[in-house]
Amino acid sequence: MAFLRSISRPEPAPLIIGDGVRLRSPQMGDYEEWAALREKSRAFLTPWEPTWPEDDLSKASYRRRIRRYLREIRADRAYPFFIFREQDGALVGGCTLSNVQRGVQQSCALGYWAGEIHAGRGYVTRAVRALIPYVFEELKLHRLQAACLPENERSKAVLRKCGFREEGYARGYLRINGVWRDHLVFAILRDDPRP
Repeated sequence: MAFLRSISRPEPAPLIIGDGVRLRSPQMGDYEEWAALREKSRAFLTPWEPTWPEDDLSKASYRRRIRRYLREIRADRAYPFFIFREQDGALVGGCTLSNVQRGVQQSCALGYWAGEIHAGRGYVTRAVRALIPYVFEELKLHRLQAACLPENERSKAVLRKCGFREEGYARGYLRINGVWRDHLVFAILRDDPRP
């Protein structure tokens, strides 16, 4: 089954419903809300993310992003999601399942962000909890990994609340805000207990 999954073309990522949140693939119609939220949150997000390209918030850059997302989904390499608050449909952040590895590894990496005005309200935690069954039951993966900066207490709390276990310290793991930074590595396996 894993072999067949590795050579088939998956359907676009579905709507995933969680506790008070809905996740779906980004669409062109989300551009205005996404750009506004990212711009308002720029100073808040900069310490935790790769350096933004100069034109990152432009409509042309967003259009390229959507095309890249579609290619990655079709190739079973990545599955991006925006997180929407269920009560009013407001965009609150995003999650990406990336670096999907098939064959003997059957794993992927999780990344996430929240707009500054939505941070600390549990939306990302609820989104990650909703994504875990998708990773293991729909994508048929064995391992979901995430990494965060050692000083990112909010990110560590999200992962721990969702059942991830801290596995180690990776030196110079990701280039964040223009600097190669050490990260804590967390993972949850298909058979791990869920909180």
